[in-house]
Amino acid sequence: MKFTRITTRPDVCTGKPCVRDLRFPVSRLLGLLAAGQNRDEILRAYPYLEAADIDEVLRYAASLAEDEIIELIG
Repeated sequence: MKFTRITTRPDVCTGKPCVRDLRFPVSRLLGLLAAGQNRDEILRAYPYLEAADIDEVLRYAASLAEDEIIELIG
């Protein structure tokens, strides 16, 4: 799966995956979604983001979750 909206550069956010080199880490966007903010709220608060960015960040996170083995306790 290719991710054209997720970029990683050593000189941008210490190499963390970001949305389109915008210095907006993928983890920040996922955190906003996890905290309950909806797409419209996020897009209003960060007008430089696009709906397609949110879609790709969610696909990226799903891809990472499939590749990792995580032991759950309980």
